[in-house]
Amino acid sequence: MADVSLYWFRDDLRLSDLPGLAAAAQAGHVIPIFVRDPDLGDAWRIGSASQWWLHHSLLSLRTHLSEQGLELILKSGATVPVLSALAAQTGATTVYCSRHYQPWAGALETTLKERLSKQGVGLKRYPGTLLYEPEDVATGGGTPFKVFTPFWRACNRRPDPHQPVPVPELTPHNDLIESEELLDWGLLPTSPNWALDWNDLWHPGEAGAQTALTQFLDHHVQDYGDGRDIPAEPNTSKLSPYLRFGNLSPRQVWHAAQASKLERPEAVGSIEKFLSEIGWREFCYHLLFHFPTMPDEAFNPKFSFFPWDDDPERLIAWQRGKTGYPIVDAGMRELWQTGFMHNRVRMVVASFLTKHLLLNWRAGEKWFWDCLLDADIASNACSWQWVGGSGADASPYFRIFNPITQGEKFDKAGTYTRRWVPEVADLPDKYLHKPWEAPDDVLSAAGVRLGETYPLPIVDHKTAREAALSAYGTLKSLD
Repeated sequence: MADVSLYWFRDDLRLSDLPGLAAAAQAGHVIPIFVRDPDLGDAWRIGSASQWWLHHSLLSLRTHLSEQGLELILKSGATVPVLSALAAQTGATTVYCSRHYQPWAGALETTLKERLSKQGVGLKRYPGTLLYEPEDVATGGGTPFKVFTPFWRACNRRPDPHQPVPVPELTPHNDLIESEELLDWGLLPTSPNWALDWNDLWHPGEAGAQTALTQFLDHHVQDYGDGRDIPAEPNTSKLSPYLRFGNLSPRQVWHAAQASKLERPEAVGSIEKFLSEIGWREFCYHLLFHFPTMPDEAFNPKFSFFPWDDDPERLIAWQRGKTGYPIVDAGMRELWQTGFMHNRVRMVVASFLTKHLLLNWRAGEKWFWDCLLDADIASNACSWQWVGGSGADASPYFRIFNPITQGEKFDKAGTYTRRWVPEVADLPDKYLHKPWEAPDDVLSAAGVRLGETYPLPIVDHKTAREAALSAYGTLKSLD
């Protein structure tokens, strides 16, 4: 008689290239389950925008499983007792899953293994969310990397990641198992439905992920190297939400990109640059695994003494895209309206928060966590600390993005800014990124009344830069 196994879906919401699911399929009957644990992660429970993506990813996964005659079982509650009870109910001999690397994951998996072993049930974890396991990439001295470039070089010296495994043939377990209703979980916004237009922008799930990957490699990757910093152009992959929820595996991305190199040798440089961004994701998880306090504490301990300001009004102005700096406001409004923000603009708005407003990077990290569809605890924490200057391999403290010149350089024609900040859309290019410098007649002709239809800058760039350098200078005495 074939064994019965539970496959515990986590952030790996797909059927292809899932080694744990393939192993469960070989063992016998498979019961797929997703557990919504309201207490898991504590302060880092899934944010509002990500809940929308989770809902639609689970819908997609349920559809693909039903094609093989399986029902996705949905359960709410503490993970360990839920899986323990289901294993007892079904007579499962093994629980399979993909390994996780969040600060709480190791303890959860250990507790689950101990609980299941008392029932005579095994727990088997498999890789599935990274190219390389964090323990497998180390410096010559055996210590964790703290700088990205040598980390990625070390990754590239390793054997190629395994080829993705195909969708396995699954044998359903025919006993009736009660499942909760997805709609009852309340993952979708209702009053108001701020995600009303997102179905036209995004297609969560495995099929949408594969389409997005193919579309990028077939039509846009050749422009990635030079064009990835231009927010008005479709030169970035927008694969991050699919990777965040495991609709797509990094191995699938890596091998598809390698195949694209052979087909399009003229695009090799751009493809390598794209793959280095996949490498940045790996680096962030490498850091998170070895330094699990990174989402909450400054990686550089000196920054525990940094004189961050506390100004709720300025924080709200930043969150709402009303800083008076059009490129900053454009990014914050893109985030709110689409659940996404172009990466170049992410750096600009993060620098503005931490270095123009001197507000703690944690405030930005939490806002992104709630608003981003691709909110990933490793990348979010690592990237915010990088911009703020407190992280591993961080941007130097004196690197303060000028929001005016950033807008003029990367949105020269103003297409991106005009889309998201229509209040200044009729200004000529010369004044688009610095409307306060426009003569009164130019402002009037464009219908702009500073302080009324569009805010005056909440801080002067030159003054803010000097204040930031002074504040960062206080840390020198701690060297």
